[in-house]
Amino acid sequence: MSAPRLGENPFAVLDLTSDATRTETERAAQKLLAMLAVGHGSVASYATPLGPRPRTEALVRTAVAALRDPDQRLLAELAWTPPAEAQGATAAAWAPYADVLARRRPCFP
Repeated sequence: MSAPRLGENPFAVLDLTSDATRTETERAAQKLLAMLAVGHGSVASYATPLGPRPRTEALVRTAVAALRDPDQRLLAELAWTPPAEAQGATAAAWAPYADVLARRRPCFP
């Protein structure tokens, strides 16, 4: 078992967040496969931290298979870097606790 490469994270390939359920994962894969089969241009690529990458049917099938396996899913979750807009939402959610976070002491001296 190996960690997913940064540009091929299954969550990025399937346009999912790391908290996606199995049902959401399966539906996203089916939808992408159907759109790729008819040549729908909007799904021909996906965003990664390294820039846009081409999406293929084989890549979608590999991504959904990886997310079905609990060990591979965990590795994908650990390696997942959400899109910038999601990072902004996370930062906004933590904003009320900024003063507490600023006063925290490091765990290791």
